[in-house]
Amino acid sequence: MSEPAVDVAIVGGGLVGASLALALANTPLKLALIEAAAPPVSVPAWDERCIALNDASRRIFAALNIWDELATQAAPITATHISERGRFGVARFNAAEAKLDALGHNTPLRALGALLLARAQAQANLQWFCPARVQGITLASNGAQLTLDSDARINAKLVVAADGASSALRALLGLGAEVRDYQQSAVVTAVRVQRDPNGVAYERFTPMGPFAVLPKPRLLDDSAEGHPCSLIWTLPTARAEALHGVPETDFIAEAQQVFGERLGRFLAIGRRIAYPLYRTVSETLTAPRVVFCGNAAQSLHPVAAQGFNLGLRDVHCLAARLSQATDPGAAALLADYAASRADDRRHTADFTDQLVRLFSNRLPVVSSLRHLGLLAMDLVPSAKDAVLRQNLGHRGLMA
Repeated sequence: MSEPAVDVAIVGGGLVGASLALALANTPLKLALIEAAAPPVSVPAWDERCIALNDASRRIFAALNIWDELATQAAPITATHISERGRFGVARFNAAEAKLDALGHNTPLRALGALLLARAQAQANLQWFCPARVQGITLASNGAQLTLDSDARINAKLVVAADGASSALRALLGLGAEVRDYQQSAVVTAVRVQRDPNGVAYERFTPMGPFAVLPKPRLLDDSAEGHPCSLIWTLPTARAEALHGVPETDFIAEAQQVFGERLGRFLAIGRRIAYPLYRTVSETLTAPRVVFCGNAAQSLHPVAAQGFNLGLRDVHCLAARLSQATDPGAAALLADYAASRADDRRHTADFTDQLVRLFSNRLPVVSSLRHLGLLAMDLVPSAKDAVLRQNLGHRGLMA
């Protein structure tokens, strides 16, 4: 293979891929960012989708000099309230306990994606290929060659697969992944509630799956009645698909029955999206001259909003190593990266999976144990602190 034309080729220009490109902006590395889909054309809307960023993610974006701009469009989460339908046990967490202004921020995907893309495209050390799909990859001792659907070829010392849970690069390399079908789907929408949540995010576990309501930023020109919140409702797939299509009044009535009136009445529901839920964990984080990042490395159930936050910590750890490397695809560097991510990756993936299993189990003995677990989270300082540290994501910043 000829001498690589770029140092790092990032396949996938979504949130993770663009974040990595931005993290490598002020380095001598030459970058290529390859994205299959043209950038979406979207405008602000009261019911637009949001993503919950934890404190570790806030710190990473602050280091990338985009947090101040992003924060103006995000809603702070200053406390969480976790309960189980039909039980009195409640676990509560608040930012003051963690000596923080906020536990996290609910952030519009539109705002985050547009900001990352604009900053990435402005980099002097980056070539942007979009729309472009990788059709083939050839590995060599000094790098890899990517063949695009335009027949263009890109030689790189390192290829970063940030192309999602169904990674095309993983398939091209013949690598496998552990896939678990939860037989659940998430109905994602927005809801206007009667009472201001005042920064509190609610997660209510039900026999069918978790129901989450998070404070949402209000648009400047939004004068409608009620306070906008994000709503994520996890259900068995057949039930989710049926509920996705019912009239708005029926959806509101059923959602209100599940959640109760902690925030008063549900006044309006936004556009609904339903998607199936899987856990996909790549069998390896690295291959010769290739590294997997974000959902291409691990895609998790949304129950604890851990997925993108974990992927952003992948970016943080990988960028720290690449920025100092003379050969970004060296085997020793990739092995060091994989070792540095093992603990955070394992704990976060297992924490999420265990929550799903525990709160989806209807056996009476398990129901009693999880009820006691909620009480322990609220009353036992060591248990509460462990869960809080996991949700804040600080463990992954130390690797």
